Amino acid sequence: MKEKTQRSFNYWQWRVIIGSMIGYSIFYFVRKNFSFAMPSIGREYGITNTSFGIILTLVGLIYGVSKLINGFIADRTNARWHMSIGLLACVILNFIFGWSDHISHWITGQSSGPDFVNTLVVVFAVLLILNNIFQGAGFPPCNRLVTHWVPPEQLATKMSIWNTSHSIGAGLASVLCGYIIASTGNWRWCFWVPAMIGTFGVFFIVATLRDTPKSVGLPELPNTKTTLDDNDTPEAYKKFVAQKVFKNPIIWSLAITDLFVYIVRFAVLDWGPTFLQAGDNPLSPQLAGWTVGIFEVFGCAGMLCAGWITDKFFHGRAQRVCFFDMLLTAACLLVLWLLPKDVNPVIMLIILAIAGFFLYGPQALLGVTASNQATKKAASSAVGLIGLCSYASVIFTGAGLGWFSDHFGWNNLFLLMTFVAIIGGLVILPLWNIKKDGYVHETDSVTDEITNK
Repeated sequence: MKEKTQRSFNYWQWRVIIGSMIGYSIFYFVRKNFSFAMPSIGREYGITNTSFGIILTLVGLIYGVSKLINGFIADRTNARWHMSIGLLACVILNFIFGWSDHISHWITGQSSGPDFVNTLVVVFAVLLILNNIFQGAGFPPCNRLVTHWVPPEQLATKMSIWNTSHSIGAGLASVLCGYIIASTGNWRWCFWVPAMIGTFGVFFIVATLRDTPKSVGLPELPNTKTTLDDNDTPEAYKKFVAQKVFKNPIIWSLAITDLFVYIVRFAVLDWGPTFLQAGDNPLSPQLAGWTVGIFEVFGCAGMLCAGWITDKFFHGRAQRVCFFDMLLTAACLLVLWLLPKDVNPVIMLIILAIAGFFLYGPQALLGVTASNQATKKAASSAVGLIGLCSYASVIFTGAGLGWFSDHFGWNNLFLLMTFVAIIGGLVILPLWNIKKDGYVHETDSVTDEITNK
């Protein structure tokens, strides 16, 4: 019976991991498509990089707040329905997005001119804000699922596997939208085609995922006891989250580090399609799409290696791997800044891909560390707080980099990102010797549990 239970648990564990990976990657199809539509929209309507940057800043902040709120919701609700409802709303909004110019025409009665363009920018902003509100229902439910199905000692490896869904989704969306723009020249299809894919994703999530082992008649994970288990009242839960998340200096250090990780990541994802098609040696839309896509593919490999190295050589202390990865990311970005302007695009592609390899290790492992420290009872709340801080990066990468590119050009972006990566590495360094997790073990006292030994 025990062997049969173990086989059943392994089946459901991998079904949940792979199913949530596919489901979450589809969120990217209806989220990152706007970045590839921007150059075409800008040329058609004369919208500046600064205007786009302001929109990206606003929606990024909204997404960060949404991740925080949905983190609290995810820790107390069924992840399967939470995630599917969020994706359904994003699908509907993306279908509407393809009709943005018609909406602007309906409001202004014009098909061109300043009033039409200004209204169009407002329509873009409103739809993107709504979209990112519901995008916040993507990652927190997945984090809840993984922490309930994967024991802490395996979390770095298996969560790194799961985190490749970020790169898979962003990479496939980049390639798809690059070809859509190149073949049709119509930015609207960058929203309609991903929305069709998202429709499939909603049904897939509902059919595939289950919330916890208990929901399919299996025992809960061993060695994951918390102080909340014996008294899970609303008041006790609030106190538990305050202790494990908001008053926990480890979580705040991880959040600040993730801020710097995301500044570098969004500099490539949000502006990559634009700066790769600009300058003295511009790439075609297809090659720009493949470049960003390969950045994500190498990011997948980097996540997997980082997770394996963490469990194999650092005994679950993911923060140590993050420190080294951030310094190696900075080295790659410095090389990109030093490249001559007429360099072969393939060389830039290779170095950018290597930077993605190192950068995406911390993206996965910071959440792993936070989840283990906060325990499965507050893991989504912890990553929600980290998500809020990480998406505060759009204050810099949105309007900030839009303004930076208009005044200093794209090449100096790499030097700027070099310093950002170095700072991120230095922030996490003091966490070198923290305790592996926040669960109650037989050798722990209550005091030991809430310290960071």
